[in-house]
Amino acid sequence: MKKIFAANWKLFKSPKETREFFGQFKELAGKATGEVVFFPSAISLEAASESLKGTSIKFGAQNCYFQAQGAFTGENSAQVVKDLGGSYVLIGHSERRAIFGEGDALVADKVAFVQGLGLTPMLCIGETLQERESAKTFRVLETQLNLGLAKADKSKPVVVAYEPVWAIGTGKVATPEQVAETHTDVFNILKALGFETAPILYGGSVKPDNAAGLIKQPHVNGFLVGGASLEAKSFSEIASV
Repeated sequence: MKKIFAANWKLFKSPKETREFFGQFKELAGKATGEVVFFPSAISLEAASESLKGTSIKFGAQNCYFQAQGAFTGENSAQVVKDLGGSYVLIGHSERRAIFGEGDALVADKVAFVQGLGLTPMLCIGETLQERESAKTFRVLETQLNLGLAKADKSKPVVVAYEPVWAIGTGKVATPEQVAETHTDVFNILKALGFETAPILYGGSVKPDNAAGLIKQPHVNGFLVGGASLEAKSFSEIASV
């Protein structure tokens, strides 16, 4: 299975900064050992599209609505992402769930809509520290996958990103043993649902100094990287493992 190295820039980088980043990154991208995907903020999507023309580097949106257009103030259109040349949409990130109140039913609608446009949804799942300490990790991930993929088309691509909420932006990272165990659980859940070909990415304080060890774990098919993806050299090192 191919490796995928995805960068979630969250609410960072203006269009100018986006162009400057890709001016540096394109020179380093040749060392990547898998597909490289960027998720800039919505305001910088067009700058990413222009900067990446003629390259094999992919990009997408951090979020979308499950309709192409309409009276949905503040939302993003996946159709526009497609028109700009994008390939992916990030769906169900823990910050969307926790801060903006997105539930599994809305996530499922988004996954199905994005697939219907010919784009690839990257579905984020993950447990909180309290849930892990209460031995609820498997149950939480199983529920998020069952409900999030309830309307998905098994014949179309989908990528899953496992991000333990307690390791996002905290400097904490799951141990290789924790990653191996949880990714194996996620693979088995996906297999039971008929999505055994879906790549499974790990996210949660991935950095150049821990990426090589994490990528060796079973069913780790790449990474979804936050802070370490904001610097071209750092992310190129991660994408080269």
